[in-house]
Amino acid sequence: MLRRGYTRTRALATLPNRKIRDWGIKYLEWQRFWRGSLSPCYERGVIVESFPVAPLGCNCVVLGDEESGKAIVVDPGGEGPRIVARLHELGLKCEAIVHTHTHFDHIGATKDVQEATHAPTMIHEADLFLYDGVQMQIDAFGAPFRAPGMAEIDRFVGDGDTVLAGGLEADVMHTPGHSPGSICLTIEGERPIVLAGDTLFARSVGRTDLWGGDTSQLVGSIRKKLFSLPDETLVICGHGPNTTIGEERKLNPFVGER
Repeated sequence: MLRRGYTRTRALATLPNRKIRDWGIKYLEWQRFWRGSLSPCYERGVIVESFPVAPLGCNCVVLGDEESGKAIVVDPGGEGPRIVARLHELGLKCEAIVHTHTHFDHIGATKDVQEATHAPTMIHEADLFLYDGVQMQIDAFGAPFRAPGMAEIDRFVGDGDTVLAGGLEADVMHTPGHSPGSICLTIEGERPIVLAGDTLFARSVGRTDLWGGDTSQLVGSIRKKLFSLPDETLVICGHGPNTTIGEERKLNPFVGER
């Protein structure tokens, strides 16, 4: 029998869409690195853990309040049982499932996590058409699988809203551009944190050629909203490594200072 990783890599290599094929293979490389090095960060009683999940290496984030043991799961893109198992290992009870946006690689395990935790699912209303059209998205990428069963949306969140889990407060910032309903979540503290979804990456930005994407909106969201945060703010990106607001303000070739 072929090893699972080998089988999945061979399957990805047959996909007709080059971008999804390359992202998927890169995900397997990230997964081999991260699986043995998951180490939650404890700061000010807040647990922050980010790890890539299938099918395209979306960074699923667990935000936990150490005192109450309550948590928020952000962008459960796939591998629901793995996410639920990690919550149990950390001793956390999920109080909310939040999506920074609803492209298919960020929402695939929503139902698995919701059924296991009974937590409400939250998105920005402007991305509902993408959530309802998940199979359309998958087909457009040429991926050879069917959409999973999707959870019901329990709450729409928007600019200025707050998602609570015990003493943990995650503030919502509407940052359209990558998609109409893209949001970021900010957590205040000695070292602020922002979960940027696919709006801002380390030395890059989110693509705007997908459904409802808008380059001018994306640039405005980053420069007017994200770059208003302190330079020391830790940026947890939707894919790839973390960065800081200060680094991206100075060094990002797309939106940084020139």
